[in-house]
Amino acid sequence: MLELITATRYVTPLREGGSLPGIVEADDLGTYVLKFRGAGQGLKVLVAEVLVGELARALGMRVPRLAVVDLQAPIAKYEADEEVQDLLTASLGHNLGVDFLPGSFGYDGSRPPAADTAADILWLDALTANVDRTWSNPNLLVWHREPWLIDHGAALYFHHGWPSRGADPARFATQAYDADQHVLRDVASDVGAAHERLAPQVTDALLRDVTAAVPDEWLEPAPGLDDAHAVRTAYREHLLARVANPAAWLPGGVA
Repeated sequence: MLELITATRYVTPLREGGSLPGIVEADDLGTYVLKFRGAGQGLKVLVAEVLVGELARALGMRVPRLAVVDLQAPIAKYEADEEVQDLLTASLGHNLGVDFLPGSFGYDGSRPPAADTAADILWLDALTANVDRTWSNPNLLVWHREPWLIDHGAALYFHHGWPSRGADPARFATQAYDADQHVLRDVASDVGAAHERLAPQVTDALLRDVTAAVPDEWLEPAPGLDDAHAVRTAYREHLLARVANPAAWLPGGVA
């Protein structure tokens, strides 16, 4: 499980995205970008953030530390901005905190990562069907001259379709991935070699650890997925099916 901390002060909104994340201070003396449970995208976005972020971390990629942040009523009560106050009020309870990296800046291509690092990131995005790492929205920070991965809420799109055909692991396993617009496409080395490096690490045991990091209350039941255990199992089955079928989704023409 992720560490549970409590927000002590709402600092400022970040208005770059539609979900209006905000900067908060917490009782561990840390500063976090808070992803709100009450935002319009819903809890599944938080689940994708944790699953893909923790999978990336387990595979050796740089991801800011994640935490569950308890948001209590007094913070919302004293916020002057009406839009922010409504969001805070709708998000009382457990939200997702992403460690704030002071001095980091958005990736602009001026300091590209090593070719193998870029290939690993591209491979991860293809595996998890993350369509949101393009030049219009790189979702990469540069901190201490290294790339850090953020904002994975657009990945694992299949869970928005539960319990439709999109919940079929075999169907997800065969979905192609279009890497043409990926921000690291022209930097990455052979993504096939990245698959050889990384795929053997994506085991059932690893995915059990990764899915265990998601709080039960964020795992919304659906017909046929009646509790948190069943939902975690479904995520594992989808990812294991996909990693076993690289011919369907592994980007080609990148070398």
